[in-house]
Amino acid sequence: MGEALISRYSDRFAAALEALDTSAISASAKLEGYANLYLEVLRDKRMCLCGMLAAEYQTLPQRMRDAVIQFFDANEAWLQRVVEQGQQEGTVQIVGSSNETARAIVGGLEGAMLVARPYGDVTRFQAAMTHLLAGLIARPIARDGLTDGSRPAAESTFAAR
Repeated sequence: MGEALISRYSDRFAAALEALDTSAISASAKLEGYANLYLEVLRDKRMCLCGMLAAEYQTLPQRMRDAVIQFFDANEAWLQRVVEQGQQEGTVQIVGSSNETARAIVGGLEGAMLVARPYGDVTRFQAAMTHLLAGLIARPIARDGLTDGSRPAAESTFAAR
């Protein structure tokens, strides 16, 4: 039963990532959309299922462990592709490899979600999310030479239920 729950959650998350891919937006907007998936879950007073299960990983049956790993692997692979897309577009700047960056994004968002939860403070998560993305997303330079903070807002439709 636990494995089926993880599978359903993973399928919904994968569908949300596919929606981001098919929306023909820049890599930076996809990264914002990805972070907004976590934000929506937290706003609904929920947590990432696989993040919660990862905390108790050693106590899970092997098939559930495998499903949790598959969820994180799929997320990291998607993020790695988006980061590489952003490097090609010039919209994402990284230090290190795209794989390391993908892992840092997942870890940063999962951790920010866990820490914000006991405070009941979504803005705490948003601040961490903004800081994390600001270190990756190259801001376009406006004609006046200042950083132009305008980018399309990525809408997300993921709801973990």
